[in-house]
Amino acid sequence: MLAVRDQRDKSAFARLFDHFAPRLKGFVIRSGCNPAQAEEIVQDVMLTVWHKAEQFDPHRAQVSAWIYQIARNRQIDLHRKLGRPVPEELKEEPGLEPDASQILAVQQETTQLKDALSRLAPNQREMIEKAYLGELSHQDISKATGLPLGTIKSRIRLGLERLRHDLKAMR
Repeated sequence: MLAVRDQRDKSAFARLFDHFAPRLKGFVIRSGCNPAQAEEIVQDVMLTVWHKAEQFDPHRAQVSAWIYQIARNRQIDLHRKLGRPVPEELKEEPGLEPDASQILAVQQETTQLKDALSRLAPNQREMIEKAYLGELSHQDISKATGLPLGTIKSRIRLGLERLRHDLKAMR
């Protein structure tokens, strides 16, 4: 992100786009948009990231938090434009901005989750990433990998159990 912000580096932006676009699409779809709207929102968000990169401050938020906040705002704008009620999980309480301790807590939890994921067996981590970050169904993962559906489900279940155990301290 800093290369995009400071040098307008197009290859760095392409890497950012490749990393965040599928995750943002899943995030937006889970919040109630259809896939076509989600793609439109993701394109708009990433265009905003390019145009407003100079506003990114790594001391205030992580790149992911900054980008997801832009996406959330775009979703709220779309719901208002279409005259739909804003889903509860998107509503902002007036005057409540996250303070530094909340931002730090989210960053620490993110780090702990990344560490826990890195400790999983590679085959479990891969299945969890495909299912939860890649937004693929178990059937889609089976088709993509050629593995039996039962194997996919077992690896995800075992990986999630391990994550629950490793992350108990966060509760």
